[in-house]
Amino acid sequence: MSGHSKWATIRRKKGALDAKRGKIFTRLIREITIAARQGGGDPDGNPRLRLAIDNAKAANMPADNIERAIKKATGELEGSQISELIYEGYGPGGVAILVEVATDNKNRTVAEIRHIFSRGNGNMGETGSVAWMFERKGIITVKRENKSEDEMMEIILDAGADDLSTEEEFFEVTTTLENFEHVRKTLIDKKLTVENASLHWTAKNLTSVKGEDAEKLIKLIEAIEESDDLQNVFTNADFIE
Repeated sequence: MSGHSKWATIRRKKGALDAKRGKIFTRLIREITIAARQGGGDPDGNPRLRLAIDNAKAANMPADNIERAIKKATGELEGSQISELIYEGYGPGGVAILVEVATDNKNRTVAEIRHIFSRGNGNMGETGSVAWMFERKGIITVKRENKSEDEMMEIILDAGADDLSTEEEFFEVTTTLENFEHVRKTLIDKKLTVENASLHWTAKNLTSVKGEDAEKLIKLIEAIEESDDLQNVFTNADFIE
């Protein structure tokens, strides 16, 4: 099983701060809206919407917010058209970066992300410039509670997961796209606390970065995280102490 990257820990702590500021609610609402628009407003027949709703509930989002987002997506309530986009580029140390956004103004968002890359010692690239370095995986974050690593390993392997990373307060389970929903349901059925489950771009190979380049890269990623349109940011960085 592979080790846990420093950025994953940084990202999770950053996510906790975002939750306090309410940013996580905005991102979850966008995901619900996009999922409902693409696959319909019935979560029983729309796995992406079911996942988005479950994540929203795990973040303690009020039910009224969830229902309103679905109704806007299905046309029952008036709402703006939101598009999903992916931007690609390189950061300090030659690290590849993928940026997922959800926006109602593509021109505004691309200009903002390009400016952030430029200001942060990075370069925004063309479509496909770094995407080939990543593959789509399912990532499920589970509270450790009283489970040992060996116990959790046995559970996730039996469920068909690929990998397990361990932190002080949580486990991070990695799955293939095909097994993602089955693994998620298995963990829930076993009464484990699933904090979040989502599809991520995972690097096929890591690029080592340390010292000044690492500091600059973290600042660049934090600047990207501050974008109002951001949904997720992924890198192939391996932070060396």
